[in-house]
Amino acid sequence: MAQFAASASATLPFKAGASLTSKQWRNLAPGSSLRKFGVYFTAHRKNCQGKGFRVVASGAMRTAGGTVEITESESSSNMYFWSDKKRPRVCILGGGFGGLYTALRLESLIWPDGKRPQVLLVDQSERFVFKPMLYELLSGEVEAWEIAPRFSDLIMNTGIRFLQDRVKLLTPLDHLGIIGPTGSSCSGTVQLESGLIIEYDWLVLALGAQSKLDIVPGAAEFALPFSTYEDACKVEEKLMTLERQNFGKDNLIRVAIVGCGYSGVELAATISERLQEKGVVQAINVETTICPTAPTGNREVATKVLSSRKVELLLGYFVRSIRSSVGTSSSENESEKFILELQPSQRGLQSQILEADIVLWTVGSKPPLPELGPSDWPNELPLTSCGQAETDETLRMKGHPRIFAIGDSSAFRDSQGRPLPATAQVAFQQADFAGWNIWAAINDRPLLPFRFQNLGEMMTLGRNDAAITPSFIEGLTLEGPAGHAARKLAYLIRLPTDEHRLKVGISWLAKSAVDTVASLQSALTKVLSSS
Repeated sequence: MAQFAASASATLPFKAGASLTSKQWRNLAPGSSLRKFGVYFTAHRKNCQGKGFRVVASGAMRTAGGTVEITESESSSNMYFWSDKKRPRVCILGGGFGGLYTALRLESLIWPDGKRPQVLLVDQSERFVFKPMLYELLSGEVEAWEIAPRFSDLIMNTGIRFLQDRVKLLTPLDHLGIIGPTGSSCSGTVQLESGLIIEYDWLVLALGAQSKLDIVPGAAEFALPFSTYEDACKVEEKLMTLERQNFGKDNLIRVAIVGCGYSGVELAATISERLQEKGVVQAINVETTICPTAPTGNREVATKVLSSRKVELLLGYFVRSIRSSVGTSSSENESEKFILELQPSQRGLQSQILEADIVLWTVGSKPPLPELGPSDWPNELPLTSCGQAETDETLRMKGHPRIFAIGDSSAFRDSQGRPLPATAQVAFQQADFAGWNIWAAINDRPLLPFRFQNLGEMMTLGRNDAAITPSFIEGLTLEGPAGHAARKLAYLIRLPTDEHRLKVGISWLAKSAVDTVASLQSALTKVLSSS
């Protein structure tokens, strides 16, 4: 028997901890198993095939923690159940900036009667992650709930449904010309790893990108990426372990960071500030400069900060291999060491060997677009050599009028033919257009061409330090506390919902007040002690 734990906003007719019989469940949801039932749910599974899985509901239907036990025969159907057979069905794959913000945009629009779509959001994680602020988890400036809230909390008061699962196969049908212009004719199916199959009328590909660790021998085994909330937790755990092991000792914690783009530089600045004299941070980059695509102001500020914190920049090198090295000490507390073999990418440089306690990987990424399912018809997706979807100016995949691709999943180019950067700013703006264009397509209105508006670039450089170069004021770069405050305010405004913004804003304001009082007390103590 598969066990399901339900917790969601209207009260179901059974008590907490009660077990429903087959008859009671059919009376509650005729013709449906819980897996088919139209509630918002999160599925946690280890072995779903043939054994069912655990479902936690959250949203418009909420119980008082009741548990429902369903027999295998009742949960045998593998088709996702849409609660309304007439309203359009929108499936969004990926819950990052592109996916979640598209869902919220659809929710915010005004719809004619009977045309408001049913929106299902699918993501492999239970949390939305505000990636530009992952570094603040390492510096202790933010808490997990502030920049990595659960989807169930964010969509609690909306009509959006959430399903935690991984995408396995995609079978589009819209390229065959067998669908109606606006009705709920099936435009394709998505199969998840749990075996669940979702029919959709409109599909949004917003799966983001995954770290690419297979380009260097040993990287996948010994290096830690820094792209997801789970990645950040692993890095924090490793740093805390090293800090405990080296407490009261003269040993330095050696950190090697591969890549000096924005992510690598922000990591180097954050970790070097955290370790101070207790560690050495070395940053490796194949280019001869850091952040080669960044505005000059940001790059100059970052270079100055890294120099002041004694970060060693190894520019003009690439990593040839990473391997583990057994420490010479017999102590059980001796941590594993890693050896990085560096090869020069520029003439005049010599090969180097580095030893590190932790290796952080920030270069290379790949979009995890789903494989195509078996079909009796010609079936292919227009992808670039990098694995991104080719789209037209309205963000629809070429040849597939019912599929939108945004963020890292899209190979959209600007008016000069240049690919857009893989940034949160691009995903924000594309989500707004994708939501509007789905509304326009459903209501037989013209779709809008996407135009990216570059608002500038920001980067964190540690606690109370950042660099911001706005595009609308030429030559201006905010740095230090002013840049830090402006960056946090900009990201506070960009948080997903009004309720979450309010909670986080109050939390940050309280922390700022405490830090100010502590600074005043410290200054007063110094004055009194010197007098």
